[in-house]
Amino acid sequence: MTAIAALVCAWLVYAYAFGHGGSRPLGWQDLTGQLGPAEFPRPAGRVFGSAEELRRYLIAAMPGRTPKLPGIDFRRREAVLLATGPRSSTGYAVEVESVREQRGRVVVHVRERTPSLGDPVAARVTYPYRLITVPRRNKPVELIWEGRP
Repeated sequence: MTAIAALVCAWLVYAYAFGHGGSRPLGWQDLTGQLGPAEFPRPAGRVFGSAEELRRYLIAAMPGRTPKLPGIDFRRREAVLLATGPRSSTGYAVEVESVREQRGRVVVHVRERTPSLGDPVAARVTYPYRLITVPRRNKPVELIWEGRP
């Protein structure tokens, strides 16, 4: 029984190392400006494989004020939406720290920037977000938020 447990553990370590190893940077594009002003009422971290899927999500998230979709070649790229939900001032932002391809997945590291006490900000509700695209790799895309969303 101990040999079987050791074999299972060895296989899990190998599968994790193989699936998550071989990390290299992956080029991505920021389309936030093309989507324009948007108000995502809840935090979101979603990957979209088609224009229809993204359009349906935007209609549901912002009924009656859906922005125009940017041109995305979904045969070659996937869209990734990263939104924090409402924030209390203009000092908040969503920043993509890195996009890396590993053997078994694509990993997007995201950080929410928050204002410091001395930062010049306006007190009003904002909805920080980023819409990026990554090359389609037929691998799962994993979103890792550093800090809080």
